[in-house]
Amino acid sequence: MKNKPELLAPAGDFKSLTAAVNAGADAVYFGLQEFNMRARAKNFKISDLPKISKICQKNIKKYLTLNTIIYDKELKKLENIIKKIKPFVDAVICSDLAVMKLCKKYKIPFHISTQCSVSNTQTARFYKKLGAKRINLARELNLQQIKKISKIINTEIFIHGAMCISISGRCLISQFLFNESANRGKCIQPCRRPYNITDNQGNQLRLENNFILSPKDLCTLNFFEKIKKSGVRAVKIEGRNREPEYVDTVVRVYRKAIDKKLTKKDIDEGLKELNKVYNKGFSSGFYLKMPTQDDFSISENSSAKQSKKFIGKITHYYPKIKVGLLKLNTSEIKKGDEILIHSKLGVIRHKIQSMQIKHKSVDKAIKGQDVGIQLPKCKKGDELYKIIRKN
Repeated sequence: MKNKPELLAPAGDFKSLTAAVNAGADAVYFGLQEFNMRARAKNFKISDLPKISKICQKNIKKYLTLNTIIYDKELKKLENIIKKIKPFVDAVICSDLAVMKLCKKYKIPFHISTQCSVSNTQTARFYKKLGAKRINLARELNLQQIKKISKIINTEIFIHGAMCISISGRCLISQFLFNESANRGKCIQPCRRPYNITDNQGNQLRLENNFILSPKDLCTLNFFEKIKKSGVRAVKIEGRNREPEYVDTVVRVYRKAIDKKLTKKDIDEGLKELNKVYNKGFSSGFYLKMPTQDDFSISENSSAKQSKKFIGKITHYYPKIKVGLLKLNTSEIKKGDEILIHSKLGVIRHKIQSMQIKHKSVDKAIKGQDVGIQLPKCKKGDELYKIIRKN
């Protein structure tokens, strides 16, 4: 396919960053500890930017999110940040005009955040004239509207991940209830809780689903060919608060969808993989139709088909025999168990084929034992997790 859309992946920390790069992302987006819409993610420091650039090298684009509301008392700090980031980022994702003005002053390309809720061609032309290189469109558009705006300016849309009940994330519930503003990146997510509805006479409405403010996650895999034909320049995965294996899985699935036309078998296999990692059920969002009650989650917890349990850290790795040594932190592991390795090399999935305790082969090990496991390439300090499948 000509003009493949750029695959843009979230990076909440170095592990997720490495996972995104190794899984095939064309670009990554990340935040610093100030002025980004995921203030509760681990995020990065300015001093981390050279290391981020080294991991991404020249072929992976790097976009910094500075997309919160900005107040007067913060303008000096904001300018100091923007002055320092230019050598290390390809663009800034922003919504406040003060950020756009400073990006223009220091000649840093900027992209318009979905927080600006760009929903029509006139608004798109306004931001293009202002100097924006790309617009992440409002989440509430259908594919026909997206196609029309994409003829005017480079556009970007979300293709997978959590959705907000409010207009493009501009929500005030968390602010009103907990004095923690979503527009400052500190959302407590009260929308994810179950609610009862009571009228002023004290009568409680009967609800089929009490999660009346909690949308399912966006998933576009089963209509991704339509996304590719919409004219968007970039497709974005939500998830800077997600684990590295989430980033790894979702990027790999959509990398394949971008690079080839998926068969029904490909889609089924991809959905099976996506269901293994964090999700609240899947919805097509607004792209194909207006959402209905079927597009709301039915649980406060993840619907993922598997979870993970920490089992220990590699204390030594013997590369010649490919064996990692660790002290077991969990109750039991055995041959045949599937594990995740959170490595500096990314996320590695592995099935335990052999184990040894004190140089003797064993079929299982219990908490507190020092066990050697034959593993692919890893390093001291890498974390191991046991995969637990759910019914």
